Amino acid sequence: MKIRELAELSHCSTETIRYYERIGLLPEAARNASNYRVYSFAHAQRLRFIRNCRSLDMTHEEIRELLNYIDAPPNDCTPVTQLLVEHIHHVDVRLQALNELKQQLEQLAHFCDHPGEVQDCGILCQLFDMEPEKLKPNTHVS
Repeated sequence: MKIRELAELSHCSTETIRYYERIGLLPEAARNASNYRVYSFAHAQRLRFIRNCRSLDMTHEEIRELLNYIDAPPNDCTPVTQLLVEHIHHVDVRLQALNELKQQLEQLAHFCDHPGEVQDCGILCQLFDMEPEKLKPNTHVS
């Protein structure tokens, strides 16, 4: 199938497919006599796997590791389980940071809970006065 057909089948853009090829998550497609990419059902399956992992907010490196386990399976699935447990930990850290962010926003909302002039808005005044590192906790884990 051509890249457009794969894109329609997988609900992915052609740019995303090319990107996944470029970074090595999706194997490069064979080329036909006209030098067009020709994809197989295996490409569609792998792309679906990648998209499912991305929907779980897995990083490209985590996905690459899982794909390596598929391509060269270890004797048992312990490494796969361990990867998922580590990912769950990253999600927990991000949830904690997001909860802290929510608390800060709720506190900020109490500075101006009535109609009034914009120049008297307590929220805007607080945003000017707060220290930048206290505005928003880091919600991304590397």
